[in-house]
Amino acid sequence: MKGLTLDQVAKLVGGELVGDGSVPIFGIAPLDEAGEGDLSFADTRHGELVRTTKASALILPAELKDEFPGPKVISPNPYLSFQRAMLLFYGQHTELPRGIHRTAVVGKGVVLGERVSIGPYAVVEEGCEIGDGVYIGAGCYVGPRCRIGPGSRLYPHVVLYPDVELGREVVVHSGTVIGADGFGFAFDGREYHKIPQVGRVVIEDGVEIGAQVAIDRATLGCTLVGKGTKIDNLVQVAHNVKIGPHTVIAGQVGISGSTKVGAYVQVGGQAGFKDHIEVGEGAKVAARSGVTKSVPPGTQVSGYPARPHRRQLRIEAVLSKLPELMRLVMEQQERIARLEEILGKGEQDVEEAEDDR
Repeated sequence: MKGLTLDQVAKLVGGELVGDGSVPIFGIAPLDEAGEGDLSFADTRHGELVRTTKASALILPAELKDEFPGPKVISPNPYLSFQRAMLLFYGQHTELPRGIHRTAVVGKGVVLGERVSIGPYAVVEEGCEIGDGVYIGAGCYVGPRCRIGPGSRLYPHVVLYPDVELGREVVVHSGTVIGADGFGFAFDGREYHKIPQVGRVVIEDGVEIGAQVAIDRATLGCTLVGKGTKIDNLVQVAHNVKIGPHTVIAGQVGISGSTKVGAYVQVGGQAGFKDHIEVGEGAKVAARSGVTKSVPPGTQVSGYPARPHRRQLRIEAVLSKLPELMRLVMEQQERIARLEEILGKGEQDVEEAEDDR
């Protein structure tokens, strides 16, 4: 791999060079594994490792400037600078196979753009439109009338049900299913009757969807994932959900039907959302929260049921003291019982004295 000087790296990733800019950098490694020729990244969580790492140079926030004696790149956004450094040394992604494999099945009326790649045993059904530079991995299934925008990638064993639309530069990882029927059934008192799910799914430009994600088609209308949104592995997005642009959703999240999630929302892992609620733009939902009602824009919630984060922290602080508080209550109950016993004997003595008179 071709090396760069640290001075060159600093200019390309957007940071301030501190120290010897002629240090050669050949790659990027974790703090605890880095050695000579490696660049590494740290933030305020990595204080101890910053002091012990053997990396030749680091990308750091200003707060850690004095913790590392060697040359460094000080960045106002170290994680973004790290991302740029990764692209600089390793590119966007590994090289993918090109061409249409002889075992792939392409249906009638499929429109293929230029430089399309379709892997072994993949199926593209009739009426689909596949844009320029699209990659469809081995064993994928693309149902009738799907549209896949230029530069999008479907890794092996992705399933698109009919009428799914993917925008430009969409990435879908293995095992994900987009467009399965929404969970809708009507009960007549004895049994459940399936409600036809005749809507579709629209995934806008620049969305990345992790492995084993399920995004259900709408009952009517569409389920929507907005531009630039990133969804982690094992997430369930139910029918008619609307997710705004540039939202991030961590693993094992479940979003119930017809919920609206605004733009730039951050959702922690294993959070769950009730149906038919709204999460406002810029809101933050902590991991394992149970969101049972709408969340105003720009607020942070946590806990179950989800409450304003600061209030939830106070509740958790009190809960941690419950054993101590319980013991105190029991001691006070015993004390009150003794006092009542003493007072009762005193009243009895007074009554006896009055009777003697």
